Amino acid sequence: MKWSEQTWNAIEKHYQSILDMPFIKELSDGTLPQKKFRFYMAQDSLYLEHFGRTLSIIAAKITDLQDVLTFMRFAENAIVVENALHESYFKDFGLSDKGVLEPACHHYIHFLRSTAALESVEIAVAAVLPCFWIYREVGNYIYEIQNTVNNPYEKWIATYAGEEFSAAVDQAIAIGDKIAENSTEETRKKMTEAFIMASRMEFHFWEAAYELKRWK
Repeated sequence: MKWSEQTWNAIEKHYQSILDMPFIKELSDGTLPQKKFRFYMAQDSLYLEHFGRTLSIIAAKITDLQDVLTFMRFAENAIVVENALHESYFKDFGLSDKGVLEPACHHYIHFLRSTAALESVEIAVAAVLPCFWIYREVGNYIYEIQNTVNNPYEKWIATYAGEEFSAAVDQAIAIGDKIAENSTEETRKKMTEAFIMASRMEFHFWEAAYELKRWK
């Protein structure tokens, strides 16, 4: 079994908890209150900016030149999507200011950036992978179960259930498996730990949006 398959099995309960969240259920049937989606959009915009910077750090550290190019494209796409949020979703939902990093987002992006900067590149690749992989699976899950006509969140759902995003996820998984195969058992263990931690943070990111968790 590949490293990615073993590691995905390790987060199965975390992934299922995400699917069972009120945020995901209400997003899929279009009943999610817009104030909660606006909170999510603002935090996601801030997250993507820092995520793009994290991917750039990985691109600078990774060995294989083709993987360098791939992570450079990942970084560029994260920033492009962040800009698109301002041009599209922000306008659609009446959001003019993304505000400040709230606790869940702040914790997540600082975990990713510190991992990319201070840990080995193998661990850094593992840490960013859940953002790709879980979003694709959640996007596909919602796309398959939604039966709401004119869901106000349909555009967001289509983004993460699309073929272009899925192809990028496959690339990220393949790179993770390749570097895991060429790593020591201890490094693979740390890769899995980073993957699990980021998966937990994915849950808390959506939970914070649903509960509108801000600094006190």
